[in-house]
Amino acid sequence: MARRPDATSRPKLLIRHRQAAPGADTVYAVHPGALPVGLWAGLAGALPRETGFAVLDLGAVPEYGEAALAPELSRLTVGHLVDLLATAYRADRADGDGLGDGDGDGDGAGTVFVGWSFGGVLAHGLTERLEPAERPRAVVLLDSIAPTDAYQHTEGEPIDPAIVLRWFAMFLGARRGAEVRPRPVPPGTDTDAALALLLDDAIAAGALPPDTPMAGMRKLFEAYTAGLLRNNRLTAPYRPAPAAVPLVQIKAADSLVPADPTLGWGELAGRGLTTHSVPGDHYTMLIRPDASQATAGLLPLLRPAPLVTTRRPSP
Repeated sequence: MARRPDATSRPKLLIRHRQAAPGADTVYAVHPGALPVGLWAGLAGALPRETGFAVLDLGAVPEYGEAALAPELSRLTVGHLVDLLATAYRADRADGDGLGDGDGDGDGAGTVFVGWSFGGVLAHGLTERLEPAERPRAVVLLDSIAPTDAYQHTEGEPIDPAIVLRWFAMFLGARRGAEVRPRPVPPGTDTDAALALLLDDAIAAGALPPDTPMAGMRKLFEAYTAGLLRNNRLTAPYRPAPAAVPLVQIKAADSLVPADPTLGWGELAGRGLTTHSVPGDHYTMLIRPDASQATAGLLPLLRPAPLVTTRRPSP
């Protein structure tokens, strides 16, 4: 089980699910919010028991949440978030919690970084911030869109309802345990009209109560898009370096961007990129047991713990 802080303490940036057995790997997952951080227990449980597992939770960074709520006051940057992650990662490696997979010298041997959604951008940034000896053997991107110009939304331009409402429908379904399939949005439909259609679809799917008012639906949508726009603002000035380690893109079957197999990461794949698909959509890929099992089987864990055998005494 993950160690969570008590109700009176400040949330910790690093949450450890379990330590690695001697000689085994440790997976560090970067969680960008949107869904509860405890959902990573599914992937942790699907991995071999000897594999260590820890989550770097951006929900523990107040400035990250504030940047969505009050963007005009925020001075947050990707670099600042990466610095916080690097400090937490190095502390974990140095204090022995994450060193079941190494020789106690605090290097990065035997680690793999996993980043879901915007967490993939930060997992890559963290890798590039570390010294070569500290870096993981690979960065695994879970349906993560690359921080490249092709996927940059210009601040102030209207958001295409057909795209974002599809994402929002996935999010509602994942949060409420229901599958919401929105009807196609006719060309030229404004956001309010599209939201009204989606409200009916979400109620029919059981994702929202029948008496949910339009004002409540709009508030949910505004909070959701505020998070998207925050991440867009963070990546706008960010110029990532080509990856110094191999990249693995694991897309959801119902991905944010179905047509692009790499979600733009081909531009940054300095050491190679492999692509895979697992069941579910962008959000349920963290929830569905079959998706967790498939993801676990695709992680580049190359150093399992040594097999210990016990000899039976001779009769």
